[in-house]
Amino acid sequence: MTSGLLFLIIILIVIINQLLDYGLDILNISYRNKAIPTELKDVYDKEQYKKQQAYEAETSRFSFFSSILNFIILLVILFFDGFAILDNYLRDFITNEILISLSFFGILMLASSIIGIPFSIYSTFTIEEKYGFNKTSAKTFVLDLIKGSILSALIGGGILYLVIFLYQTIGSNFWILTWAIISAFMLFMNMFYSQLIVPLFNKQTPLEAGSLRTAIESFSKKAGFKLNNIFVIDGSKRSSKANAYFAGLGPKKRIVLYDTLIKDLQEEEIVAVLAHEVGHYKNKHTIKGMLSSVLQTGLILFLFSLLIDNPILSQALGSEHQSFHFGLIVFGFLFEPFSLFLGIFSSIFSRKNEYQADAYTKGFGLDQALINGLKQLSRNNLSNLTPHPLYVFMHYSHPTVLQRMRALKIK
Repeated sequence: MTSGLLFLIIILIVIINQLLDYGLDILNISYRNKAIPTELKDVYDKEQYKKQQAYEAETSRFSFFSSILNFIILLVILFFDGFAILDNYLRDFITNEILISLSFFGILMLASSIIGIPFSIYSTFTIEEKYGFNKTSAKTFVLDLIKGSILSALIGGGILYLVIFLYQTIGSNFWILTWAIISAFMLFMNMFYSQLIVPLFNKQTPLEAGSLRTAIESFSKKAGFKLNNIFVIDGSKRSSKANAYFAGLGPKKRIVLYDTLIKDLQEEEIVAVLAHEVGHYKNKHTIKGMLSSVLQTGLILFLFSLLIDNPILSQALGSEHQSFHFGLIVFGFLFEPFSLFLGIFSSIFSRKNEYQADAYTKGFGLDQALINGLKQLSRNNLSNLTPHPLYVFMHYSHPTVLQRMRALKIK
């Protein structure tokens, strides 16, 4: 294969991927005014539904515009050898290959962040503010941006340095040790993310004594699920949207409830949401998901190791310097079609897991409470109740509320 042919393949992948996204978006938009199913008629009244439609339309337009801009920028960089120009510039000042790669990606990430800041500001302080979701102050926004950038530089830069160092030291078999180290890091983060990373952005406090904690502890006893760590996170400092999640493994496991969830849902509905999260744990979805991620990481690293030494990768991007960062960028483009299929299968299994967790909740007679809670969250979040089936298949990690109702046989 010549470098010219490889460049053409990259361009085709970028364009086809973009067209696929546009096609799915158009299909989803075509379903926007579809009649709400009878089972969900109680989610919105007439005025609320108008507001939901307006919100959906505005977020779709914004997403389309930002996507178009990023697409154009990427094509300009590819056609005008932008990656090679940046590499040559760095080589005028730096001789160490690892530092060149770290600086290369550092500048790209910085440029991407600078381009993305106006979009993030508009989304947060205009669209989300307009529909009553935004609770973020300017100070919180700036601090989040700074802390997020520092974390990305430390963690991303550290992992990148490790991968390049092992590649230079071991050669093409670097992927084996890299896989082991990254897998250990993923396990560590799964166990301690809520204790180490979340506190940098949010305050987590133990759920105070009261009827809700009593109800949760009562359910835990029925389920045979030892749960001492129930925390409330101050999600309301950024958004009025609600959520809950399960984190950690073994003795480090914890349930985290957003304060907005506690505010929006009835007590039994909150217990039902928690039961759903416990269902994931009981069905070993956390461990299965972890194993799946580890296997996918190993596959990606192995395939990457087969291509990294090929000088055509650098030449395809207009450079005569055979560099790790060029290989990584080209591999990212070439892997995109496989990533698409992996994402589809991952979503299929994720939706299957959600159905199983719902079934677990039903075993305790909390299925109706769960659906009531999901309806309330859909109402509060102005969720789209009529997404196109193909869009759901391609993008949704959770079944729709209607699909979950029908699976639970709730009318």
